[in-house]
Amino acid sequence: MLQNDGTAPIAASFAGALLRPNEPVPQDITSHHGAGLIERYNVYRNNVTVSLINAVASIYPAVQRITGEDFFRAMARFYIRAHPPRSPLLFAYGREFPDFIEAYEYASSMPWLADVARIERAWLDAYHAADAAHLAPDMLSEIAPEGLGALRFRPHPATRILRSAYPAVTIFSMNHNGGEVSAVEDRPEDALVTRRDDEVMVTHLDSGAADFLQALIAGETLGTAAALGLEANPNLDLSRLIAVALDAGAFSSLDMETSHD
Repeated sequence: MLQNDGTAPIAASFAGALLRPNEPVPQDITSHHGAGLIERYNVYRNNVTVSLINAVASIYPAVQRITGEDFFRAMARFYIRAHPPRSPLLFAYGREFPDFIEAYEYASSMPWLADVARIERAWLDAYHAADAAHLAPDMLSEIAPEGLGALRFRPHPATRILRSAYPAVTIFSMNHNGGEVSAVEDRPEDALVTRRDDEVMVTHLDSGAADFLQALIAGETLGTAAALGLEANPNLDLSRLIAVALDAGAFSSLDMETSHD
């Protein structure tokens, strides 16, 4: 079907119109005797569109469960036309989908849906993140009390913090693995996404916990991070939070130095 010696330009021409159904068949595309050219090209168009919609659905199963398959596939169809893939790795596709959902007129009645999608994207990115050792909880017991405030924690490559003005963590948790759906209290929720061995975990964080953990991930000392967390929530249980983060594998090592040089 491709009839040209310059294969790279022709391949680009062939692919360029696949996700633009209103465009004519590229002029450089021919078939023997011109038979069925439009129909044959449209078969490629349909196959590519269906494959990309399926790829988006595999990345965002909770979003699809929430919206229903028909709504999701219609939304994904608009998305792939606006954002064609730039990489042959399908798991890397769909990064703009949460932002697309946020601006998608027909999803405006579900303002939390984009944040659910962001958690799903973080889940997949954590699953594919590089391997690294996990910081053992007993490492902290070896540090003299007066030195704890100067510690810096190095995050595990899979660690991510997601913040939402909506109950996105609860909605994600109910729908990601096909769980039972129930009424949800309308409140802001933050999540810690980590991977321990091959298991990705999404942990619902208490108020102020995200401020604390984001500061640690950014390289602030334990003392500075603690102050930020307690400023956001004076009742934050720092000891419990550190134990939860270490148990989830959020950090890979400690930096014993007291400052960055």
